[in-house]
Amino acid sequence: MKQQGFTLIELIIVIVILGILSVTAAPRFIDFQGDARKATLQGVKAALDGGARLIFAKSAVAGEQRSASENLVINGSTIYTVYGYPAIRDVVTNLSAWADIDGSGSGNGTDFRIAVSTDSAPQAVTQTDQFAILPSGVGSTENCKVIYTEAQSAGSSPTITVLDSDC
Repeated sequence: MKQQGFTLIELIIVIVILGILSVTAAPRFIDFQGDARKATLQGVKAALDGGARLIFAKSAVAGEQRSASENLVINGSTIYTVYGYPAIRDVVTNLSAWADIDGSGSGNGTDFRIAVSTDSAPQAVTQTDQFAILPSGVGSTENCKVIYTEAQSAGSSPTITVLDSDC
């Protein structure tokens, strides 16, 4: 009587092949770090958009939404505005006041770098009316950032763009 089944060697070979496939293929399908960066950038965009709309509402109440250069004092912080929306001027010190984003790179959980056109990372932005927020550990030439461009005229709003193809 002939018994059918697999030998121990055959089973070990199959297990080794499955192990090799899982080690090489799984990281390509499961990119947790990149997905987390992309989701964080979407959150940053939402924070910038929400903060900019609140600043515009305060500017409209004060009657300053059509001015190319004004400032508001909110909770003791001076926020410079362009057509009612937050301006690039002094962005590093004011960003935490209007968008609740800490750009200090202090490692407190919201670890971002803020780049403006005069920075040592000029590739992050292309115009003087822009700033970029980059996750720490990402180079300024990579497409893993949020770019905020000031409002260009009365009645227009700032443009907030998420680039996440290199996260």
